[in-house]
Parts: sequence; structure tokens; C-alpha cells
Amino acid sequence: MKNIFFYIIAPFAIIVASISFVPIKAKPMLKEEVVTYMADGVALKGFVVYDESKPGKRPAILVVHEWWGLNDYSKNRARQLAGLGYIAMAIDMYGDGITASSPQKAQELAAPFYKNPQLAKIRLVAALNKVKEFKQTDVTNMAAIGYCFGGSIVLNCAKLGTNLKGVVSFHGGLTGVPANRDLLKAKILVCHGGNDKFVSEKDVADFRHSLDSIGADYIFKVYPDATHAFTNPDASKTGKQFNMPIEYNEAADKASWIEMKNFLTDLFKK
Repeated sequence: MKNIFFYIIAPFAIIVASISFVPIKAKPMLKEEVVTYMADGVALKGFVVYDESKPGKRPAILVVHEWWGLNDYSKNRARQLAGLGYIAMAIDMYGDGITASSPQKAQELAAPFYKNPQLAKIRLVAALNKVKEFKQTDVTNMAAIGYCFGGSIVLNCAKLGTNLKGVVSFHGGLTGVPANRDLLKAKILVCHGGNDKFVSEKDVADFRHSLDSIGADYIFKVYPDATHAFTNPDASKTGKQFNMPIEYNEAADKASWIEMKNFLTDLFKK
């Protein structure tokens, strides 16, 4: 009887014991905070989020919004980054958290930053300085990502020498500041829609040639069927509403997010 007990019960006990010692990953506990910071006399309202169940410092990622302004879309991207273990700040480029409800207003708000890239750098650096104030921030490991208008902003700021380890542009514009080997220090990932009607093939060729000419460290990914704004689930609705050639592409959205995750992992390797 003892032998039967041993052969039946003992293996079960070993299995239960093994299961009980499997480490359980803590569920993220996201802490969100609206912060106010200043740049060139303008009050800016950012959105900071991080996992407060995660101890210690972690890399910081700035999220630069589309030309619509700091809305729920960029805040949700910041939340996703916090879920990956970063401290993220969705920044306010326009001031006072203002957003646009039409392409005309969005163009009006975005125009000064295309005209004067240094203005964008000033506001991005102000956001960097703000997120550095958080005890969770590893100030030696900082990057920025941007969408559409925001993609242009992070690329231009990197080329202007902003102190970032890397930048990621999702369907951003590619014209603007010329590449300069004495200024550009950041690694670059560009996630580009192959069917983007706002970015010409010449823009792509000129952008890549400019980076190649200075030996820049960059990755350029093209998603053949993706249009402008392909990562935003609201893009299809917005495109129909305003007669714009944009639509959501789930496959490209997921693929580009994975590219970004891999890029950031490599970027912050010790």
C-alpha cells in the first residue's frame, strides 16, 4: 500500500510544488500624472505615466503627437510604453494642451514648427528636462518617438543635436533639417507607409541619401500597403470625414510597434 501511495501521490506532489514556485510577473500598476512645464514663455501640459510596481530607474521615452495635438491617441501610446517598463511622457508641442478639430486648424498650429525647427527643439528639450525630474527616470537613457507631425519633429530634433539615444518616426514627414555628422548622435528608426501620399519617393530618396552621406546609424522600414497615419485606429474615420488619403492598417501598426520595441531594447542594452 505504501508503494502504491508513493507512485501515485509523490509525482503529483512534485508537480504541485513546481507550479507553486513558478515566479508570477507583477501586473503593471500605471501611475499617471499631468505636468505643467515652460518653454519660451509658453505653458505646456504633458502627460507622464510609469509602472509604479516596478522598482528603480528606467529609460524615458517622449511621445510627440500628430498635428492634432496632445490627445488620447498619444496618451495611450505613452501608457503602452509604460507597460513595457519605461517612463513615458506624451508631450505638448502647442501649449496649454490645445488640440485641433480640423485639418485647417492643425496646419495652423503645426506650421511654426516646420518653419522654425529650433522652436521644436526648445520645446522638446523642455519636456526632456521635465521628465528628468522624476526619480524613476534614468537620465542616461532617453529617446523619443513621434507620429506624423511628431515623427518629423523627432527626426529634426535628432538632426539638430538633441541629447537623445534614439528616435522613432511613425509615418512622419522626411523633409526639413539636413543631416550633420557633427550634430546627429541619436540612432534612428523610420517606420514609413509605402502608400503615403504626403511623402514622395523623392523625399524618401533625399532623406536616405542625406543620412547615408554622413554615415548615420539608421533603420528605414517600409510597409508597402500602408498610408499616412497607418498606426492610428481612427485614421480611416478621419480620412473619410475630411477627404484625406489616410487609413488604419492593423498589420503595419503591429509590425511597426514590434520594430520599435526591438529598436529600444537594443538601444538601451547595458
